[in-house]
Amino acid sequence: MTNVVLESLLKPLADFYTPSFVEEIAINHAGQVWMRLHGARVPWVSYDAPNLSRQYLVDLIHTVANIYDRPFDPTHGVPVVYATLPGNHRFSAIAGPNVQYDERDMTGGVALNIRGGGAVETSFENYHLRQGEQLLRVKTRRVQRPDDPYERLMAAINDGSPILISGATATGKTTFLNHMLTLIDQNSRVITVEDAREIRVPQENRVHFVLSRTEQNNDFNYARLLDLVVRMTPDVIIGGEISTDNASVLWEMLGTGHDHFYTTIHAESADAAYAAFADRILHTQPAYNRTDLIAEMRKKIRVVQLSRDGALRAVTEVV
Repeated sequence: MTNVVLESLLKPLADFYTPSFVEEIAINHAGQVWMRLHGARVPWVSYDAPNLSRQYLVDLIHTVANIYDRPFDPTHGVPVVYATLPGNHRFSAIAGPNVQYDERDMTGGVALNIRGGGAVETSFENYHLRQGEQLLRVKTRRVQRPDDPYERLMAAINDGSPILISGATATGKTTFLNHMLTLIDQNSRVITVEDAREIRVPQENRVHFVLSRTEQNNDFNYARLLDLVVRMTPDVIIGGEISTDNASVLWEMLGTGHDHFYTTIHAESADAAYAAFADRILHTQPAYNRTDLIAEMRKKIRVVQLSRDGALRAVTEVV
């Protein structure tokens, strides 16, 4: 009986996520659905869906939470719900003040993902695993160090390397990051996390997860944030400025295998940026070896150092 009720409630969404050519759908705000298509040249396509109102979506999340006995209270409890829907579709959703699309969601938004139930026929051949053949190397980053610092930065952006923008106060870190985002494929799905409201994301397929250090009232913590981000399949992740509170979770996000991870830090040089990132991680995760941690960061993360002298702002290092 409960499946009948749920399937009836899901009907407005089912046409979007049940076709075999759909890998998943994403909703970043009411009234619009993004479909990720199997094997498409432009994987994400959007459709207007005015019947998917905010009230409908919040009611759906409440219903899923009740049926699957999940806690859900955006204001004072857990604002996220995970479940497996009929047809083996994986459901991830959030509502309330921790999710925003734009200024319309300042008092609370809604976002969800529904991933396919595996209807597409597959085999090892689909994964290029064949007897007697070498495995493919997919998205292996080339360690590019052109002599020209501009080319060095563009190489890092183009191959999806994580980039840490470092600088003192008022050196223009956020403005620089905003410009970098204009160089990313406009079809990318971008997720910004924490309290990064000054970031201007030009990509339409975007969503922002808020974890305020001063205004948090519910049970949305860094562990829940990390879990939610990886379930929402971003192409680009933008973290809030690195602090002792968020450093370890941002480092974990960086290790989830997603390309185009960008964040900022207060530091006076590239060397100091690596050291500051490591020290902030050690503040909450003291088991790390500092020397090994910094060495791993140097392998994984590119640093762009910004400096200021009066009205002059300049990139002084690209490593």
